[in-house]
Amino acid sequence: MVDVSHANAESVRRMIAARPVLTAVERASGTIPGMHDRLLLHAGPPIAWERMSGPLRGAVVGALLYERIATDEQEAARIAGSGEIEFSPCHDHAAVGPMAGVISPSMAVYVIEERTDGGRAYSTLNEGYGRVLRYGAYAPEVLERLRWMNEVMAPILAEALTLAGGIDLRTLLAEALHMGDEGHNRNKAGSLLFLKQLSPLIARLRIDPEDRARVLTFLGDNALSVLNPVMAACKAMADAAHGVEGSTIVTAMARNGTDFGIRVSGLGAEWFTAPAQTPDGLYFSGFSHSNANPDIGDSTITETAGIGAFAMAAAPAIVRFVSGTPGDAVNATLEMYEITAAEHEHFTIPALDFRGSPTGIDIRRVIELGITPRINTGIAHREAGVGQIGAGLVRPPLEIFERALTAFAERHGI
Repeated sequence: MVDVSHANAESVRRMIAARPVLTAVERASGTIPGMHDRLLLHAGPPIAWERMSGPLRGAVVGALLYERIATDEQEAARIAGSGEIEFSPCHDHAAVGPMAGVISPSMAVYVIEERTDGGRAYSTLNEGYGRVLRYGAYAPEVLERLRWMNEVMAPILAEALTLAGGIDLRTLLAEALHMGDEGHNRNKAGSLLFLKQLSPLIARLRIDPEDRARVLTFLGDNALSVLNPVMAACKAMADAAHGVEGSTIVTAMARNGTDFGIRVSGLGAEWFTAPAQTPDGLYFSGFSHSNANPDIGDSTITETAGIGAFAMAAAPAIVRFVSGTPGDAVNATLEMYEITAAEHEHFTIPALDFRGSPTGIDIRRVIELGITPRINTGIAHREAGVGQIGAGLVRPPLEIFERALTAFAERHGI
C-alpha cells in the first residue's frame, strides 16, 4: 500500500527547499512553454468562452485588442467565440496571473528560475490599481498603459535584472513577512523591497531620464508591484512539490470567475473543480455583495505555498482591507496549521514567536476536519471593466477536496 505520510513529507520538503529567483523579463511568445500567436492564457482551471465571467471576458477582449487581432469590442467578442482563439489555463504553461490572469503572446513576463531543482515559472507585469486589464477593462487608456509597460518598462527591468544577476524572492518574501506583509493582498513592504533592489540598477542604465523617472515612479506608487513575481515564485515552489506519487498535498488552487479548481501532487495534471464562491468582505463606496463576481484569479497560489491568508498573523493591518480584527488574522493562521503537513522553514511569523507558516495543504485533513483553506482576495465587479469593488475572504468548496480524495482512493485501490 502507498505510504502517504512519506510521500507528503517528500512533497512538502521539495516545496520548502525550492529557491525561486527572478532572473529576467522576456516576451511571452518564445518564453512560456507552448505559447503561440493564437493562444490566450487565463487564470483558473480550463473554461470555454461561453462560460467565462464578465471580468474574464473583458480581459480576453482587451488582449485581442492589445494584440491587434481585433479592431473593436464587437469583433473581439466574435473572434473569441468563433474557435479561432485557443484558451488554456496559465497553470498548464508554468505561469500564473492575478484576477482574470490573461497572458497574450506579445506581453512581457517575469521569468522565475527555481534554483534547487531547476524549474521555471512566469507571470505578467503588474498594472497597478484602478481600471486594469486583469479586472476586465480594455478602454484606450488601459491598452496605452499596457503598451508602455511592455515596450518601455519591460526592457528597462530586463536590463536591470541582468545587472542584478537575479533577485532571490524567497529571501525577499521572508523579510516582507517580518515587515507586516502576508504576500497576497498586502505587499507594501515587499514592493518597497523590490524597488530598493531595482532602483540603484535602473539608475545606472543609459536610458532616457524621463523613462527612468516614470518607471521608478510607477513601481514606487504601486503597492502590488511585487505581487506578480511573488505569485510566479509561489508557482515555482508549488510545482517543485508536484508529481510525488502517493502524495495528497495540494499544489495548485485557482479560480477563473466561474469555477474553483485544485490540483494534487500525486494525481497528475487533473483538475478537481466546483462553482467558485463569492467572497465576503469590505466593499468600496457604492458597491455591495450583489455587484460582486464569484472569486477569480491564480493568486491563491500564495496560500498554496504557505503565505497569503495562511500567514495573516504576520499582517494584522490586512484586516483593515479584507475585514475582521487583528485577532481574526492570528486565528486564521492558527486554523490553517490544522490542515497542513508542515511549518515553513523560511517563512516565519513574528507574532507567533517566529513559528513557520502553515505549509502543504493535505486533502485528507481538509476532509477529516471539514476545514477548507482560507483565502485573502480582491473582489471584482460582475461586469467587465468596472474593476475592483472591494476585498475580503473566501474559501474553496469542500466538494473539490472530496472529489480529489475519491480519485486518490480509486487510484490506489483504497
